[in-house]
Amino acid sequence: MELEAEQRGAARSALRLEYLTLVVAALEALVAIASGLVAGSVALVAFGADSVIELLSGVVVVGQLLTLTRRRTSNPAGEHRSHRILAVLFYLLALYVVVSAATALLGRHHPHENAVGIAVSLVSGIVMPLLAWSKRSNARRLSEHGLALLARLMLADAAETALCSLLALSTLIGVSLAWLHWWWADPVASLAVVYFALREGREAWECEP
Repeated sequence: MELEAEQRGAARSALRLEYLTLVVAALEALVAIASGLVAGSVALVAFGADSVIELLSGVVVVGQLLTLTRRRTSNPAGEHRSHRILAVLFYLLALYVVVSAATALLGRHHPHENAVGIAVSLVSGIVMPLLAWSKRSNARRLSEHGLALLARLMLADAAETALCSLLALSTLIGVSLAWLHWWWADPVASLAVVYFALREGREAWECEP
């Protein structure tokens, strides 16, 4: 069916949010992974991995939004497939964090202090909640204009953005405590996201077209 002007407008607004997310997530991933490897911080590397998943999640949503705005038709099958992709990304994130944290705890790995890691997690803890809130607001707008499945896809992506902000907070705590030589705080902090990642992954997987 051909989309109304209001639907196209909502989709274009969502597209702008996703482009902004791609830029922020790419910068986060680059800085967090690089600084995490230098410092030997499980929490920072996990945070960077989450940013990579946030980047992939944004790419999935951008693909659906571009289809919507260019072809002016909805694609329920494609949107449902995108939900499954997001679910797999959530599960991969949870698996990665658990394995990394367990390895660090069993090996009694001691991370080094890292001012860059503290800075990137602090900035992300401020920016990502704002992005997640904007995405949820846009999802409501999509739903109001009859694009319910795409709205749920946007909500799933907003959940991933919110998880990124949660992991930023836990990373900030873990990396900061490394300055006090509490070596276990870094991997333990990275585990904060696992429950939420599994929950959101299940909801995305069970979403019906």
